Amino acid sequence: MAWTSADSSQTMEQLVTTWIVSGRDEEIAEAVLGRLGSCCRKPGSLNLVSLEVSEGRLLGVVKALGTYLTAEQDDLRTKGVDFLATVITRCPPESLNRQSVKVLTVFFCDKLEDTETIVPALKGLASLPSICSSADALVMIKAVFAHVKMRALVQSVRFHVFTIIDGLIANHRETLKGMKSEFILPYIYLAEGEKDPRNLLVAFAIARVIAVEFDCADHIEALSNIIFCYFPITFRPPPNDPYGITADDLRNMLRRCLSAHPSFGPIGIPIFLEKMAAGSPAIKRDTLETMTECFPVYGSTFLRTSARKLWNAIKLEIFQPTDSITEGVALVTIQALVKTIHAEDDSQDEEMQGLARDACEECIGILREPEKSQAKPAIKVLCAFMATTPSVARFTLAHAVPHLLKLFADPKEVPSRHPVLLLLSDIIAAARDSLRANSDQSMTDKESEPPLAPYKDEVLGVLVSGLAATPTTRAALAGLTGLVSTPNLLSDAEVGFIVLKVNEVLQNSLDEEHSDDRNAVLKLLITISSTSPTHIRDQTLPLLLSDLPDVAPPRDALGARARYQHVLSALSTLCAPPALFERLVGALAHRLATLALLQEGASDFELSGAYLHALLSAVKRALAAKVDENHTDVAGYADTFVPALYGLCVRAALKGGPAREPRVIGASSDIVRLVVQSLTPVRQQEFASALFSAFLQGKIDALCLPEHVSMEDGFSPFAAKATTDERNLLALFEAGTTPLHPSVTIDPDINACTEGILLQGSTHTDNEQQVNAVLRVVGSIVNKHADELGLFLEQKMAVYWPEQILNQGASPERRRHAIKVWTWISKGLLVRNHTQANDFIQRLFDAFSDDVIGADAAKAFGDIAATDNVLTKRNSAIVKFLWAQKFTNGILPRLISGAKDDSDAALQRAHLIALTSLLKAVPNTVYAHEMAQLLPLLLRALHLPDPQIRANVLETLLSAVVQHPSTHAILEEHASALARQLLTYTSLRNTPMTSTSIRIAALRCLGALPGVVRYDVLHPCKADVLRALVDALDDPKRDVRREAVDAREIWFKYNG
Repeated sequence: MAWTSADSSQTMEQLVTTWIVSGRDEEIAEAVLGRLGSCCRKPGSLNLVSLEVSEGRLLGVVKALGTYLTAEQDDLRTKGVDFLATVITRCPPESLNRQSVKVLTVFFCDKLEDTETIVPALKGLASLPSICSSADALVMIKAVFAHVKMRALVQSVRFHVFTIIDGLIANHRETLKGMKSEFILPYIYLAEGEKDPRNLLVAFAIARVIAVEFDCADHIEALSNIIFCYFPITFRPPPNDPYGITADDLRNMLRRCLSAHPSFGPIGIPIFLEKMAAGSPAIKRDTLETMTECFPVYGSTFLRTSARKLWNAIKLEIFQPTDSITEGVALVTIQALVKTIHAEDDSQDEEMQGLARDACEECIGILREPEKSQAKPAIKVLCAFMATTPSVARFTLAHAVPHLLKLFADPKEVPSRHPVLLLLSDIIAAARDSLRANSDQSMTDKESEPPLAPYKDEVLGVLVSGLAATPTTRAALAGLTGLVSTPNLLSDAEVGFIVLKVNEVLQNSLDEEHSDDRNAVLKLLITISSTSPTHIRDQTLPLLLSDLPDVAPPRDALGARARYQHVLSALSTLCAPPALFERLVGALAHRLATLALLQEGASDFELSGAYLHALLSAVKRALAAKVDENHTDVAGYADTFVPALYGLCVRAALKGGPAREPRVIGASSDIVRLVVQSLTPVRQQEFASALFSAFLQGKIDALCLPEHVSMEDGFSPFAAKATTDERNLLALFEAGTTPLHPSVTIDPDINACTEGILLQGSTHTDNEQQVNAVLRVVGSIVNKHADELGLFLEQKMAVYWPEQILNQGASPERRRHAIKVWTWISKGLLVRNHTQANDFIQRLFDAFSDDVIGADAAKAFGDIAATDNVLTKRNSAIVKFLWAQKFTNGILPRLISGAKDDSDAALQRAHLIALTSLLKAVPNTVYAHEMAQLLPLLLRALHLPDPQIRANVLETLLSAVVQHPSTHAILEEHASALARQLLTYTSLRNTPMTSTSIRIAALRCLGALPGVVRYDVLHPCKADVLRALVDALDDPKRDVRREAVDAREIWFKYNG
């Protein structure tokens, strides 16, 4: 049956009647959805209303609303207008044609005259400014001004008024500009007295547009009345503010208004000065920041008339600061003031007039007594002037630098030379920074010249003179650092002269009695090396290297040993640049070879090993700095220095020498790892071929320098006949293997190769370091080549697990070692998210019930999840994002369930161990959502006999107490028992139950409990805690005593 207009009219009337009675929002939503979707939906839906409105046929809607729009009852009349306003608000702008907008504008404007319908009328008008015509905009704004009385409206309605005006300004600005006073004055009256933050944000935006773009010269005072009355903003948002408006939002918007028009200057400056005189530190900072933004707008002409008053007010916050933050803000403000006043001032030094001259002369007067406390603020002001304009900077330098040079040269001022040089170094740094700040701007040749250039010779002479006297050395070094870091200031010869003089200070600083100057000297030399490394290479490095002994100093030469440590520290700090590092390695190569190959009886092996380790550590530190800075020359040392290290270590392992010491091998391994990490995959392939040939096949000549070893030496660290010294070199094998890229081919038969490394390495190792090296190599290979290791992994699942781990006939040591192997294979697979990772990990649960290896299998979960320095991106490992978090979230439910299950005590204990090990290994945010379940289990785990497990539990508990409020309620249930349990771990009397780490963790937990548990819960045990902590105060470990003091103080102050 056809749908007729009569049916539409009847349905619309029914819909309106239904909405008037119910007021449900669903009808409105249905209306908008109906308009946006299909208009052929079920008759009776409010889409018909939207359709009528959008097609310009308002008559039908008005006819349906007619009885309500003209009803004598206020509530019915209001609902009628509100119905139409709500529908219009929710309709898309494009659904309303021009005629509809005109009719609606007139309709809603007429309804503004009715006090009962003004609220919905404003609501309807708020959606029209973006789609109405200019004529409609005039009608709308005049109606608002004529009929809206803001003081009679609530905040939400006033917001509609501001929204209407803001929309009209955004869309019909030229029309409103044409109204001139007819718009500005009524708006000022309308906005006056507004206090709601939400409305003020819109009001401030409107006021700024009026001040900037409208012709408001005749209404500045009136406009300022609705702006300056809000300064300063003291608004504090209420808790849980739904609008999220902050004081900074209002403050920033108000500043934009205050700085909107130059004519605001005469009004604003007196207000700013008043707030500076009587305000709190926060208000003073707000005022200073506001003035900084306003000064450029107020202009130089006006500011010159108030410059002295402003200077007097601002300088108080510099010379008598309430805090350092306010002082810094005040310096920025004085910069803005000087820059604005002298922006177009290109006068010569002697012709400079105004604020800059007066303030500079005042500060220079203060500097006549450089040792006084006011000298530091005065120099800060002068340094701030350096960052204003070129003319002011020249004037400042022309007066400050000669004055300080004169003070330094005055024999009467010798005691003041140190503060004089400190002040001078500040000026030098400010001149350098001003040059850098202007480097991107277009400057004349004169302006691009370093500001200090006219005074360079005198300043350099004074600073070099200051180096010679101990009291002024540090200040002189600071000044020289500023000079050498100023671009285009010093010639190459002058830089070389500085290095020559500074080297004398460096030599003295290597002694303990002059060590305070060492860092300042190194900072200066590093600055020079970044631009002129040649001088450091040719002067400083020979000086330092000549200070290194050829052999280790004797045991009683403590000063000599300390001195070579300082020399090596300086070398490693300076030698990151390529030219310097090359010189360092070349100079140390002979010394390293001599020390590494010393024979027994020639020297004290322990001291030689320590000296050799120190030399290698210095190279490692410099190399690490190069790697962090992505130096391209690092890879070149794979052909020179790395073979030398391998050769020296292999030679020492075969024939004796200090280079066979584990600490020397460790430092060498670190160097090798850093170099191999820097190689391209192609270069790594060449290196890997030589490495595996040397360690697995004995072809040592492919890896080492020929002057150190040869094929006849018979190097085979994986063989059964290998000595402990040879096997210790497995650390070097690991260092060369773990950084290899996955694209590098390990061996044509990688399964057999990996199996051989694991079998021979595990069978013949002599100590834990050798075992760990083999395991890390296997873990790295599995991670990068899992897809190629199908046979290897299958053999481990089918044979290795039952024969090496589950086989109870095997020795406990062998089975525990097999668990470690399994752990590293599982970890290598898990980190890369391999499909077989879960199969390997789930096997560990099968060993939980084993009395011998159950605890080891449980601890493996923590080892698998823990971060390490092998399977990392830097080592080219395949590392998936958030792998540890995903593993924890997947395995945690099973561990929690097993720890709760008390049907089998051994299984429950193993699950508890696995749970505590896992929680210790991952960030607490990973398991925070499970803390309510975990807390009782952690309390139970405190009774486990393993001290390391208890230490893990205590650290996890401390994290729960401090960082997870959700656990506080359940913690209160166990708080008293937990406190007494913790006390048993704080004393040395329970030696089997405790260790230093356990005592520290227990004391920290005790100290945290009063902060999260109610006093009435812990009150019964307060006396016991205070009494028991007395023993901890006498602990032989200082760290324990410190924690005991803190915990006892907390409990002593703990009360209801």
